[in-house]
Formats: sequence, structure tokens, C-alpha cells
Amino acid sequence: MRTVYPSPLLKTALVADAIVTGVAALLQLSAASWLSQLFVLPRALLIETGAFLIAYTILLVAFARSPRVSSAIISVIVLGNIAWAIGCVGLLIADALSPSGLGVGFLILQAVAVLIFAALEYGGLRASEPVARTYAAVAQ
Repeated sequence: MRTVYPSPLLKTALVADAIVTGVAALLQLSAASWLSQLFVLPRALLIETGAFLIAYTILLVAFARSPRVSSAIISVIVLGNIAWAIGCVGLLIADALSPSGLGVGFLILQAVAVLIFAALEYGGLRASEPVARTYAAVAQ
């Protein structure tokens, strides 16, 4: 597993992702009933994804503050953001839900936002310096 010193871009992308994600999570959890009516999305979906996003926000903050991070973990974050975007679009394509126009916009906005974060985090990972392995670490 490769470890890197996170580049300024990676740290900034993780912080920005955490802020946007945290705000979305708090909004979904504190106004689930209102958002459910406004977006015509299931209240349970908003609450469950909001709860997940709280945990995800905490992880993003932890990684953004870390002096070293695993490139594999950052890759999982990037892939997770891509999967979230696919899930948002999939909900619209599958006709499983019938969201309002604002609900469609909400899902599309999420998809675009997480794809932007995925691109920034990937770019930040590529710009990060690998942690040099020492002989002692390799010998263990």
C-alpha cells in the first residue's frame, strides 16, 4: 500500500468535499420532511443518506488533517464519489422515483458536485509526494 504526503490540492479538495458534504448531511437530517415534500423524494432516503454523509464527512476531515494518507484510501474516496454520481443519475434513469423538478435538480447537482470532487481529489492524489520507504520499514 503506497502512502503519500497529501498535496495542497488534495488537502483542499478533501476539506471542500467535507464542507459541502457536511452541509448537505445536516440539511437532509434537519429538514428531511420539508425536503421530502419539496423534492418528492422519500424521507427515509434523505435521512439514511444524510446519516451516511455525516460519517463520510468525519472521515474526510480526518484524512484532510493527516500528514500522510494511503493512496488506496484516497482512490476509494474518488471511486465512491463516482459511484454516488452514478447512483444519483441511476435513480433518475430507473424511474424508481418521480421527483419534482427541484428533486431532479437536487440529484443532478449532487452528481455534478461529487464528480468535481472526484476529479480534484484524483488530481490532488497525483500531485502528492510518495512517502519514501526506509530499509527498516521494508525489512519488517
